[in-house]
Amino acid sequence: MGQGLNSVSQVRPLYTAEERRRRDSSIWTLVQGILAPFQFVVFLVSLVLVIRFLWNGQGADAAIASVIIKTLVLYAIMVTGSIWEKVVFGKYLFAKSFFWEDVVSMLVLALHTAYLAAWIFNWGDTRFQMIIALAAYASYVINAGQFLLKLRMARLPAPNASHTEFDNAEPAQ
Repeated sequence: MGQGLNSVSQVRPLYTAEERRRRDSSIWTLVQGILAPFQFVVFLVSLVLVIRFLWNGQGADAAIASVIIKTLVLYAIMVTGSIWEKVVFGKYLFAKSFFWEDVVSMLVLALHTAYLAAWIFNWGDTRFQMIIALAAYASYVINAGQFLLKLRMARLPAPNASHTEFDNAEPAQ
């Protein structure tokens, strides 16, 4: 007979025991844990300012500044996230466990960078630039959802793994 549903136990866990140990002992895990919620707050504030501008044409300068700040925070989390991925998985990007998150992250980065280019080179009017920002923000929401799912997966023990393997990991210093 075919493998059917029992093949779930053959799925690679998100982290090997050694990767989990490196993750838990890396300062970059803490950095990501601080930057991710900070970026989300910056995103929410900026989203409100961008929508306000698109809705009634008011607050262009605040909206522009907020998108620039959001983009700079994104760059910071992308650079530190790549360092984290190198420490944990041995690759700066596209490690097996985070491949699709990294693919979508590249789209997020490209759209935020497109906004900056449009702003710097004065491509289109402010409304057009804000629509680029909204596209960037939509991709960011998808990417944030991917990472939240991975965070949830990371907290679950691997199939058929003993809990003691993970319970003995050193916490981040």
